[in-house]
Amino acid sequence: MKIFIAGHKGMVGSSILNKFRNKQNIQLFTSHRDQLDLLNQKDVLNYFEKNKFDLVVDCAAKVGGIHSNNKYRADFIYENLQIQNNLIHASYLTNVGKFLFLGSSCIYPKFADQPIKEEYLLTSPLEYTNEPYAVAKISGIKMCESYYKQYGCNFISVMPTNLYGPNDNFHPQNSHVLPGLMHRFHLAKINNTPSVEIWGTGKAKREFMYIDDMADAVLLIIEKLEAKDLYAQNISQINIGSGEETSIYDLAYKIAQVTGYTGEIKFDLTKPDGTLRKLLDCTRLKNLGYTAKIKIEDGLKDTYNWYLNNQDKLKI
Repeated sequence: MKIFIAGHKGMVGSSILNKFRNKQNIQLFTSHRDQLDLLNQKDVLNYFEKNKFDLVVDCAAKVGGIHSNNKYRADFIYENLQIQNNLIHASYLTNVGKFLFLGSSCIYPKFADQPIKEEYLLTSPLEYTNEPYAVAKISGIKMCESYYKQYGCNFISVMPTNLYGPNDNFHPQNSHVLPGLMHRFHLAKINNTPSVEIWGTGKAKREFMYIDDMADAVLLIIEKLEAKDLYAQNISQINIGSGEETSIYDLAYKIAQVTGYTGEIKFDLTKPDGTLRKLLDCTRLKNLGYTAKIKIEDGLKDTYNWYLNNQDKLKI
């Protein structure tokens, strides 16, 4: 079985790649950016025609936190649309047996009822700060669904919650909240900074999932879920989450403890919280036999240990 993992150097792709390495009777394909430009339609199609993949897992994306999503709106919508369009269409043209598209929980409406069910997609407006990224991801979901409905392609989409772990982006401005805070608290500790300031009130809650838990869920979905079974439920994607919520306030203090920072934590009430709550309903995933295993305290320790051991490689 020939498997191509797009975006294998990122946090999601690297974890899924490691999981597949434990499997037998498969041939794994990856390609660095200087070898294959996923923004180039012709190059992607040539690569697919040459290798004739059985399975493609699309982990490739331009990602970031509130700041980068809001500042680089054009880049986020253009690059994500281009990458996924090229991969999905090339998979169709070369008869890929199964295609898995990874989205993000930001595809759901800003004020969606909690927990968020798959059926809530496109029922009301999105959060403005990451709207371009969300629109791109929604387009990818609907492309997979449309290629199934028109051509019978076995293309499916999964929607992970907020992920963290080794190989995350720890940039203080362009990262997601958890790795960004971890980097800032680490710097504050080594520099003896008296306080760390955090955007918002701290009341917003997020569901965090350790990346290896998410990779296990992806492999289970690949094994057990087919496009015809997904779309027969009148949904376009399946949620992946841990089922546990943590407030930004509690998260900050957990990260301070893990990093050993003992200074003051301040919350800037003039800055936005973003969506106040975002918990996924993962009933369908549980019905496939999945349960997350790694608690956030353990995941934070593993993530910080990786961060300490890889600081020379991080682009921060």
